[in-house]
Amino acid sequence: MNVPRLALAAVVSWIVSIVLGGVVNQFLFAGIYKQHAQVFRGQGDMNLPLGFASTLVGFFLFTYAYAKGYEGGNGLVEGMRYGILIGLVLICFGIVWEYVVFPVSSQLLMLWIFDNLIEFAIFGMIVGYIYKPSPKPAASSR
Repeated sequence: MNVPRLALAAVVSWIVSIVLGGVVNQFLFAGIYKQHAQVFRGQGDMNLPLGFASTLVGFFLFTYAYAKGYEGGNGLVEGMRYGILIGLVLICFGIVWEYVVFPVSSQLLMLWIFDNLIEFAIFGMIVGYIYKPSPKPAASSR
């Protein structure tokens, strides 16, 4: 396992997630979030450092799992497939349950699902592009 490349992939993915999350949440979804304002914490009540730290840990786990399952194919393609798979897992275990528990519209649910699939495909492609396994040591000839 190539730990330096794994760490680089995790940090780059994390930075992209912050930027992408800002664009999606502050601009693209701003209107629908205003319609659901009563469901969300106010900006001043959010613990953003906790969220960002948790996401960074999550990206290290995300890249570690990718590295453990890496099959040697095209990194971008493998990464995209992996990202979509993880996105679907998160949708099933988390996003649908947010809809079940919190009073949000089905429109917001569909946007969250679509966004999750796209973002995790992107994160997977970043990891697949950056991560390269450690070179195998040359076999000694005797």
